Amino acid sequence: MNSNYKVGDLIYDANIYDGMNTHIDDLQFYKRWMPQNKDARILELCCGTGRLTIPIAEDGYNISGVDYTFSMLEQAKAKASEAGLKIEFIEADIRTLDLQNKYDLIFIPFNSIHHLYLNEDLFKAFNTVKKHLKTGGRFLLDCFNPNIQYIVEHEKKQIEVAAYTTKDGREILIKQLMRYERKTQINRIEWHYFINGKFDSIQNLDMRLFFPQELDTYLDWNGFKIIHKFGSFEEEAFYDSSEKQIFVCQ
Repeated sequence: MNSNYKVGDLIYDANIYDGMNTHIDDLQFYKRWMPQNKDARILELCCGTGRLTIPIAEDGYNISGVDYTFSMLEQAKAKASEAGLKIEFIEADIRTLDLQNKYDLIFIPFNSIHHLYLNEDLFKAFNTVKKHLKTGGRFLLDCFNPNIQYIVEHEKKQIEVAAYTTKDGREILIKQLMRYERKTQINRIEWHYFINGKFDSIQNLDMRLFFPQELDTYLDWNGFKIIHKFGSFEEEAFYDSSEKQIFVCQ
């Protein structure tokens, strides 16, 4: 979003992304908050390769997915076609999106707001949500609860964060280093990729951190009422030690 901060192209390689992100611990949470009316219109912003979009569509919902990355959307479309589903996938920037439609529920999952590096970017995305949300509709999002101790420990040395085999047969090993910028609240993450036993590249995964009272205030400033704030996808109360910040808003 900002030229100084970025996510590396290899991280957005659809097969590498899907091979790493096989967990669905957030899926049941989002399914629980779907409207009872299957005719409701659902919009997922930052849908990636359809990890959540497709199973929600399989439940009979009219869901559309938006993402900025062409390769991720091509993978999503292929998976939807393989499942016999017709899903509208839209390549767009969520800061400037204008679909001329209203939706009963909009959600931004999987820590995606961490890639909105400036307050201006975040507020534009929130404005997009307001513009597309029906009166009385719900807005859901999840992100990390910043853990400074975790960051300090991971600044000291490389730590292995993933090892897996992709669908197209590549053996992937990822080691992580990070450095936190206090002024900008950007966690400068480096993922060191080893593919088929050989070092391949260093890919940036820069993430803007949002602290709890800060994000609560930003939502309020932008016209959202926080109905629930959870600390886990099991809907546990939000505490100091919670790994996640999960919001249900109107």
